[in-house]
Amino acid sequence: MDSKNIVLNVNGIEVIYNHVILVLKGVSLSVPEGGIVALLGGNGAGKTTTLRAISNLLQGERGEVTKGAITLRGERIDNLTPAELVQRGVVQVMEGRHCFAHLTIEENLLTGAYTRKNKGEIAANLDKVYTYFPRLKTRRHSQAAYTSGGEQQMCAIGRALMTQPSVVLLDEPSMGLAPQIVEEVFHIVKDLNEKEKVTFLLAEQNTHMALQYADYGYIMESGRVVMDGPAADLANNEDVKEFYLGMGGSERKSFKDVKSYRRRKRWLA
Repeated sequence: MDSKNIVLNVNGIEVIYNHVILVLKGVSLSVPEGGIVALLGGNGAGKTTTLRAISNLLQGERGEVTKGAITLRGERIDNLTPAELVQRGVVQVMEGRHCFAHLTIEENLLTGAYTRKNKGEIAANLDKVYTYFPRLKTRRHSQAAYTSGGEQQMCAIGRALMTQPSVVLLDEPSMGLAPQIVEEVFHIVKDLNEKEKVTFLLAEQNTHMALQYADYGYIMESGRVVMDGPAADLANNEDVKEFYLGMGGSERKSFKDVKSYRRRKRWLA
């Protein structure tokens, strides 16, 4: 990956919870300007913790980055508040959607514009969100609590777009959604990337879908990056097929099996 156009760089970070629990162990990754990078792995691999380390949302869960560095366009951002990061163009869409249930879809979207003072700019951003998410325009006066999971996920992404971000950290966008809605959400992410030049780092368990839309991927397990490469190469890799894409047939093994230990050692070598 060309280091000249790296917008976000995570270099050897360790994260500890409650002063004792080591969750991330020397995680490094790079996100190029205008790219879509996927952070892959099963539940508990460390994907969400990595995103929260970048967006400085660990303190609320008694977590902290104890080693390594995180930079945005060469500037250290480890000590910035989430609000300061939003002002620099980095915004996170949390896992589980987190819409304000009692507010309408449009009111939810407008909460994303709290840093904006120009009413014309806010109106233009809202129109842009509705262009990418026409379903939200149809439901704009509905309370978020009475909309579908897919509409709430679209609302959460749309709210992030209201901040006019350059980098969006997207956590488990497919969680709990029907397959056709997942495809719709990923298609919009690709659209935003190509037309609005928004850079995405997305954490996702749905490896198959993520590798279709991402340019580059990192596979995490037990708080470490065990493999990385261009998305097309990962999708065609025999180990990835076996352990993450379910193409190993009856011989498919878990990484916990003794037989797979040799493979794991090779990945970490």
